[in-house]
Amino acid sequence: MGDTRKLLIVAHAPSPNTRKLRDAVAEGAGHPDIENVEVRVLAPLDAGPEDVLWCDAILLGTTENLGYMSGALKDFFDRSYYPCLEETQALPFTFYIRAGHDGTGTHRAIESITTGLRWRQVQEPLLCRGEFREEFVEQCRDLGMTMAASLDAGLL
Repeated sequence: MGDTRKLLIVAHAPSPNTRKLRDAVAEGAGHPDIENVEVRVLAPLDAGPEDVLWCDAILLGTTENLGYMSGALKDFFDRSYYPCLEETQALPFTFYIRAGHDGTGTHRAIESITTGLRWRQVQEPLLCRGEFREEFVEQCRDLGMTMAASLDAGLL
């Protein structure tokens, strides 16, 4: 495919375990067999509309906070929503949630906002629910790799 595609990872990672998840997503997306994808990893408070406009696909990560997405990810959406609304329709995306409980409210909130943006969900979201388990790290690595490989192959 020759043309470099761009994957933006915006992930809230306030703890050592959530940093493991974010880093695993980035590691998967940067797999050496994926040749034509540039990956940018940003914290939600460091990302903005210019980053969304830059990318060809986006992967979001958040903790479940009081049954909702992190305040940092909500802030990212608040700052990016209107500047991106008309320009990023059908943007391929997926997300993962690190949920201590069930993740339902967080999932619903992200779906509501991305539906308003008219983004196109291309993979089932990953829900890392309950006590932290090392298998979450591998699942996040696979999520990042699948997203980047799909972008590289021209499927997104």
